[in-house]
Amino acid sequence: MSDFNIDAQARSDLGKGASRRLRRNASLVPAVIYGGEKAPQSISLVAKDFAKLLENEASFSHILSLSVDGAKENVLIKALQRHPSKGFVLHADFIRVVAGQKLTTQVPLHFINEDKAVAVKKQGGEISHTATEVEISVLPRNLPEFIEVDMAKIEVGQTLHLSDLVLPKGVELVALAHDSDLAVANAHMPRVTKAEDLEVDAPEAPEAPAADAPEAE
Repeated sequence: MSDFNIDAQARSDLGKGASRRLRRNASLVPAVIYGGEKAPQSISLVAKDFAKLLENEASFSHILSLSVDGAKENVLIKALQRHPSKGFVLHADFIRVVAGQKLTTQVPLHFINEDKAVAVKKQGGEISHTATEVEISVLPRNLPEFIEVDMAKIEVGQTLHLSDLVLPKGVELVALAHDSDLAVANAHMPRVTKAEDLEVDAPEAPEAPAADAPEAE
């Protein structure tokens, strides 16, 4: 079910102090697994191995095979807590994946054909993204790595909404189920800054008259 594998160890030393010690002394990331019919389990991951896994965008929307002391579980990354300035992971939440049971997760949007869009190629416009990921409900076997958004036909002044997306088989958008048809992208003409709009050629200053040279005696 998964091409993404990572090892973990169960941990019993809990609390904020214990988590700090893990990160400082053992270069480990504290984490928790929950969901399914099992009790939540506290674990730790090797920080450098987890960081390498996260370099692949697909790891955020792909089922991971998590081996906890040799016992494997299929999970999804549910949430990450990062250091506010350095960006490394402080804590991770994983949710168990149960075959045949729908799951809710975020997947990225991949915008394609922007350079070929009518708005760009024929109208001189620009495209802006108002969303980079969407929340979906789907069975594990139908979980997509991403959702493509084809921008080829968008024109200046047009906005694409969630309802315009072409979804893979078995995928439902959570927001649409709650009657929230959010915008994901729009096309517009390049914005002109106030300074550019008001720019005028400054008049040239008149030349000062040359001083009379003293007559030679």
